[in-house]
Amino acid sequence: MKDENWDDLRLFLHVATEGGLVGAADKTGISAPTIGRRMLALERATGHSLFLRHTKGYTLAPDGEVLLRHVKAMEAQAVSIRRWNENGYCQPIVSIASDGWLSLFLARNRTHLWTPDDPFRLCVKASEQEVDLIFREAEIALTTRRPVAGNLAARQSVRMRFAAYATPEVAAEPSERWISIGREQASTSADRWISKQPDKWISIWTTTTPTLLELVRSGGGRGVLPCFIGDLEPGLVRVGGPIEELSADLWITMHDDDRSRPEVRTMIDRVAELLRHHSVEFSGGKSAEAAE
Repeated sequence: MKDENWDDLRLFLHVATEGGLVGAADKTGISAPTIGRRMLALERATGHSLFLRHTKGYTLAPDGEVLLRHVKAMEAQAVSIRRWNENGYCQPIVSIASDGWLSLFLARNRTHLWTPDDPFRLCVKASEQEVDLIFREAEIALTTRRPVAGNLAARQSVRMRFAAYATPEVAAEPSERWISIGREQASTSADRWISKQPDKWISIWTTTTPTLLELVRSGGGRGVLPCFIGDLEPGLVRVGGPIEELSADLWITMHDDDRSRPEVRTMIDRVAELLRHHSVEFSGGKSAEAAE
């Protein structure tokens, strides 16, 4: 193998830890057929059979076990280089990854998470795709799916609920006009909910959650929002109760090797306390001083 492709080696690690292409596809957002082709190409490039393929998934062949040890060692070195680079800027960075709605919530509550007196810097990483904690794309992630593989740890947090919101004028209209995230950009059940309702007329499409919120606030139509956003948004009213099929538990996840780092441990505790303090808003029970 003349030119090692680190991206393919990262995919190899996902296939190895997830036990097959489907799990690796869920973790990376890359389609299973594409991952399968790249694993075949990796085997040809190395000249080794890396997997034993069967109907229930992939298991590692002896040469795959050897490569897995090498790739894990490479990952550890990559993390060391990243931390060395952070130290070059004097203070480490703690990255918290979450979707657009949760990132907005974190930003609005920044003072409870970080101050200029903290001995670390903060990165609020908004991503609609699941980040790769194994390869340290973030130190902490807020996700609705508990990790089941890899060297990851998780702490269960609040229950999230979603509902329809609109301006009072739009809510009073006899016909329903809806705003939705486009099908190609929809990454969550809440994003996809309206387009799956045969009786809902979508009049406006958009591609990002901040734009969706602004369109709802402007009177463009009704939109599905998390209750911790919609209930506290001035000028919006809830139309009906929470959509129970969209309810989900939120998990605070992190790499098991990172959670003992002082700055990461501090941030985990702060995030957990912030979410606990706002659990009523997340569950759709209003609050935040009864939305004042």
